[in-house]
Amino acid sequence: MSHSGFFGEYGGRYVAEVLKQPLEELEQAFSSALSDTSFLQELQDIGQDYIGRPTPLMPAHRASKATGGADIWVKLEGLANTGAHKINNAIGQALLAKRMGKTRIIAETGAGQHGVATAAACARLGLECVVFMGAEDIRRQRPNVHWMTLYGAEVRPVETGSQTLKDAVNAALRDWSARWGDTHYLLGSALGPSPFPDMVREFQSVIGKETQIQAAQAQFQPDALVACVGGGSNAIGFFSPWIDQVHPLLIGAEAGGRGRGVGAHAARMDGEGQKAVAQGYKSLFLTDEDGQLQATHSISAGLDYPGIGPQLAHLGQSGRIQFQAIRDDEALEALQFFARHEGLIFALESAHAAAAALHIARELGPGKSVVVNMSGRGDKDVFITGSALGGETWGHFLSDETRRFEARKEGQK
Repeated sequence: MSHSGFFGEYGGRYVAEVLKQPLEELEQAFSSALSDTSFLQELQDIGQDYIGRPTPLMPAHRASKATGGADIWVKLEGLANTGAHKINNAIGQALLAKRMGKTRIIAETGAGQHGVATAAACARLGLECVVFMGAEDIRRQRPNVHWMTLYGAEVRPVETGSQTLKDAVNAALRDWSARWGDTHYLLGSALGPSPFPDMVREFQSVIGKETQIQAAQAQFQPDALVACVGGGSNAIGFFSPWIDQVHPLLIGAEAGGRGRGVGAHAARMDGEGQKAVAQGYKSLFLTDEDGQLQATHSISAGLDYPGIGPQLAHLGQSGRIQFQAIRDDEALEALQFFARHEGLIFALESAHAAAAALHIARELGPGKSVVVNMSGRGDKDVFITGSALGGETWGHFLSDETRRFEARKEGQK
């Protein structure tokens, strides 16, 4: 846990006066819930009956053989209900909100998986749901927008700034400031003002706790754990049981994008991230000379956030977590590799971790073990991967589908 909301020098609660009371209320409610056996039992029951926990820890035999290095194992969070790890935190916070008497949930989303998870959790628990999403991310992740609305959520486009995740966070914070009496802001990553980083880590720590048990049952100890890092919810949850130990290696895969240069990537932990306070907390951010958040790029909509969770920033600077910047093309190569060798379609975010896992497996060599967290599956990315890998065939499909759509509209007149 943090110390008064800080992890070393990072974290804190840098918010307007109007948000201090709801954050204090939330901190007290969270602390009380963690010591309430009935709350914890309900969370466990929903995890089993609705989310589908525990998710499998799968030996990737063919991938390991093809790599010629360490044994690779895959934690299949993509098999959780809604297709990603985000549902763990969404259910946890939604249950907490109901306990607090809140009737309305708001959330931000980038790639859309947190939005889908939040919408599903609200449908399951009978809560009103509004999801803020950048207009650019809506364009890139239309399938997830469809699922959110199918669950009954209102998706509000954010058309300011870069129209991506950071702008959705700002919009959600503004809404919460105006309606915190009946509304809970269900923040999706391990960042933001305290107590959100602690809350999200705790609700996502189920990933790491299961992995620890499953590895022991399979009679091996991981030599390295690998996870993708945008804000950092899957990574900090996956790593949590091992943070205070010397081993195993903990490796975070950031978005290397198209390479170096302003606006070409979203890698903050290789020396380009600057200390700053933004969106209610202190951490490392990609900023310009005036301290404004920079434009970023990643083929994965969930990794293009310009900041990183404060605990991950602290653990990176202390040396406990190593970070690698994985380029778009490397992520696409890893996506294809695991599809063809293991029958797994990684989400583009998770494919960054898959690429880093292949690197470290080769470096460690035979006799060692690497576990990669497949934080989500790639159904949501079909329009991105189809365009990137499908060539003319994919283009013809989209053109034909557009014509069929227009014909159906004409026929309904």
